Amino acid sequence: MEAIQSVTSLPILEQPQTSPLRQAETTFGDILTGMIGQTSSLQQHADQAVQQVHAGGEANLHDAMIALEKADIALRYTVQVRNKAIDAYQEIMRMQV
Repeated sequence: MEAIQSVTSLPILEQPQTSPLRQAETTFGDILTGMIGQTSSLQQHADQAVQQVHAGGEANLHDAMIALEKADIALRYTVQVRNKAIDAYQEIMRMQV
């Protein structure tokens, strides 16, 4: 019981606050960078799984197929985000000032 009381009495660490504008500036770029990095990682993992299946390694065929599908879905999603970003850019360029 004393351990619970000592844990609950610890001060809460506060994280530094940043302005909402600053968060918006970095968030979109970070999301795109993270999404591309994750897609690349999934592609590499799928390639390794397929190579292990072909080599007769310990990789399971079902795991390799799941890795391939994950990579395919991530790539399709990334392409759709790219297409929407290009459409938004083109729409902005058509606006008259």
